[in-house]
Amino acid sequence: MSQFVTPNQGRYDENPTPAYVFDLDQLKKRLAAVKGAVTREKTKICYGVKANPFLVEALKEEVDYFEVCSPGEFHICEYNKADMDHLVVTGVYKAPVDVMRMIGEFEGRTIFTVESLNQLQVLDFCAGKYQCRVRVLLSLTSGNQFGMKASQLEYCISHRDEYKNLDFLGVQYYSGTQKKEIQIVEDELKMLEGFCQSMEEKFDFETEVLMYAPGLGVPYFEDEEEEDLDRMLDRLNQLLKGLDFSGDVILEMGRFLAAFCGSYYTSIGDVKSQGGQNYCIVDGGIHHLNYYGQDGGKRIPHCTHIPQRMDMQTEETLWNVCGCLCTPEDVLAVQMPMRGPSPGDLIIFERAGAYCVTEGISLHMSQDLPRVYFYSEEAGMELIRTREGTCKWNMRPEEDEE
Repeated sequence: MSQFVTPNQGRYDENPTPAYVFDLDQLKKRLAAVKGAVTREKTKICYGVKANPFLVEALKEEVDYFEVCSPGEFHICEYNKADMDHLVVTGVYKAPVDVMRMIGEFEGRTIFTVESLNQLQVLDFCAGKYQCRVRVLLSLTSGNQFGMKASQLEYCISHRDEYKNLDFLGVQYYSGTQKKEIQIVEDELKMLEGFCQSMEEKFDFETEVLMYAPGLGVPYFEDEEEEDLDRMLDRLNQLLKGLDFSGDVILEMGRFLAAFCGSYYTSIGDVKSQGGQNYCIVDGGIHHLNYYGQDGGKRIPHCTHIPQRMDMQTEETLWNVCGCLCTPEDVLAVQMPMRGPSPGDLIIFERAGAYCVTEGISLHMSQDLPRVYFYSEEAGMELIRTREGTCKWNMRPEEDEE
């Protein structure tokens, strides 16, 4: 991206790093690969908004559903005019005041997951308040704080006639992310298939919808084997087609769809050597960039050093890439090989399209929020969010001037 201005080329406010760049062409290409490979009929694709909420705008005509788990994510979909009939509200906590608004303003069009017996009562009450029927999916726990035990789902299903304002669609299941073995997915699908069959046998309940998050892994680091996308998707498709289940399967995907479309750009501000170590200080840091399993920068992510002046005669040496925060924990890469890094150079961290933009400790040291860009071949680089200070959220609000 040659249009990026490095620190020694322009004023501070002209320099666009640190910044995220989300390649919408690459995002849609990966989504198309998933759609093309998954040929089981009645299979839908759901995008988990928490992976990267900026992508809702680009995906609202591309995916079948959006999964949201906070009022803020709900508002992002609302703002982008997503189809509320195809919004699934999950989340272990649903405040009654938020549920009331979501149901009331949109006439019960949104699907909700049920994470507890209390949530079931809240949803039934709110739907009754607005005299509408609300579709629900019962969330089955994988052994953590999310969802309910199988016995509680059985209770809900066996007493479903008591909830006059709710339509029970089926089951939702999430067990985690970064699954590197497809065998885990196979075992979970078999378990869910068996559970749905038992609900029909015990309670004459036909599961219309099974919402499942496979949590397929993304190789973030150079020491990991690269993915075989075609093979992985073909195996997933075979597992889905092998199910003895005739209802809709909603595949929730977040990280798997978004990770490869994003890059994080940061500029080198200083270099120094001390204590037998080389240090490269950048204008970003861990408040902007977070990879699952990074282990304090000990695992080197896929990234590229772009010097202002290329000199292939310079020998590669090892550098610790550290951010601008005043904490020894602010390390992005340990012992990363580079050729003569110097102030003004760019470092581009790849596969940063999922979670990085939202998981960082953004308010630490009152650092600015990075810019966000969309890129596509058709539109080029488009500034979506400008650089914005955060100090206003770390102090008493300023009084309005008279």
